Amino acid sequence: MTVLRQKMIEDMQLKGLALRTQETYAQVVSQLAKHYRKSPDLLGESELREYFLYLKNERRVSASTFRITLCGLKFFYEHTLGHTWHMLELVRPAKEEKLPVVLSIEEVGKILQCLHEERYRVCLTTIYSCGLRLLEGVHLQVKQIDGERKMIHICHGKGGKDRYVPLPKASLEMLRCYWRTHRNQVWLFPTPRVRWEDAQHIPGPINETGVQRAFHAALLESRVHKDATVHTLRHSYATHLLESGVGLQTIQHYLGHASITTTVLYTHLTSVIEVQTTNKINEMLTRLWH
Repeated sequence: MTVLRQKMIEDMQLKGLALRTQETYAQVVSQLAKHYRKSPDLLGESELREYFLYLKNERRVSASTFRITLCGLKFFYEHTLGHTWHMLELVRPAKEEKLPVVLSIEEVGKILQCLHEERYRVCLTTIYSCGLRLLEGVHLQVKQIDGERKMIHICHGKGGKDRYVPLPKASLEMLRCYWRTHRNQVWLFPTPRVRWEDAQHIPGPINETGVQRAFHAALLESRVHKDATVHTLRHSYATHLLESGVGLQTIQHYLGHASITTTVLYTHLTSVIEVQTTNKINEMLTRLWH
């Protein structure tokens, strides 16, 4: 690790950025260095301007990729190197008003039924039924489950925020049954037991990439022809709650959104209001598990 990279990582730690954000920002700076084949601290404002034009006009990266790149490079040049370049205030990603993909309850059920490995089926079912982000689901610990209150305590979510989310009865029973298959005292979804025999290996949570691959394979097998990802389960959860009559502020709390503006997006995705969605979700989960 170079001295410059170490300094940037330390600056991000002092700023209180999440580990995933730190990794992403460091990767963004590394991509810039590879593009010009020289250390990023040797680049000038004009070269950085050309790089952003290259991303926008030649590579035609998405608005989200452009935004992440801008944030990462802005942090590096302003905080780590101390530059005050006007160009960094000028650059802005193109505005997008894309609506996320949403699955019906029936489509969610079809996909979950095509997950043949139990750990992935249980993990992704929990992600959907509680509206979790991918890492929140993968990193769930036993101590976060409040069986008496049927709640999950999400610790250090996005932005370092804690929150409680409802845990459907069917999901709680499913988690208890799955936990008995491994009885790990920390993780609900630990790495496969075969690896625990290695004295050098301390069991941790399953890899997020494996969960993503399992979801993609199940999506293809289910023949649900939508461009869905694991995060689509979270969008679908929120939309289904809204369709069942749950208020926006409650959904905002469950999802951990900092602003109600983010949650209002789901009003554009609903099809039927005041349907007995919650009961339908429970029925689907019960059929899936039993």
